[in-house]
Amino acid sequence: MLRIALLSDTHNYLDPKIFKYFDSCDQIWHAGDIGTISITDELSKIKPVIAVYGNIDGTDVRKVHPLNQIFTCEKVKIFMTHIGGYPNRYSAEALKEIKEHKPQLFICGHSHILKVMYDDKFKLLHINPGAAGNHGFHNVKTMVRFTIDSDKIKDLEVIELGKRA
Repeated sequence: MLRIALLSDTHNYLDPKIFKYFDSCDQIWHAGDIGTISITDELSKIKPVIAVYGNIDGTDVRKVHPLNQIFTCEKVKIFMTHIGGYPNRYSAEALKEIKEHKPQLFICGHSHILKVMYDDKFKLLHINPGAAGNHGFHNVKTMVRFTIDSDKIKDLEVIELGKRA
């Protein structure tokens, strides 16, 4: 069983309030638009990090984190990318990967809009944790925590970090 802290779109800012939410987690996943590599370097000092680069990320981030992460956690296959859309509105690239890899969990960021949706067509859970940074049009900074226990995704919680500065 693993407890995951999921964030996206930090845009080179880690809210000081965010750190207390990592205590009960085993890993931190970041769905892109990290900002600079110093962000994931700092997160890696706390817990293991799995991340993808986003459209604003430069070569420092892209050298370390790939465009897509396709991996298995416990018995759940995960596909994480930055720009991916959501059920019935996937990007062409994400749809291709979903059809090929058949994940049970699809994670993306980019929109700054928190979404948790089940896709009946592809039998997967989609999570976009919203935006944890200050840059963008969102009003409230958000992240998500959840547990993966064998083949189950459970105990999902949305965390509001406060208003965007």
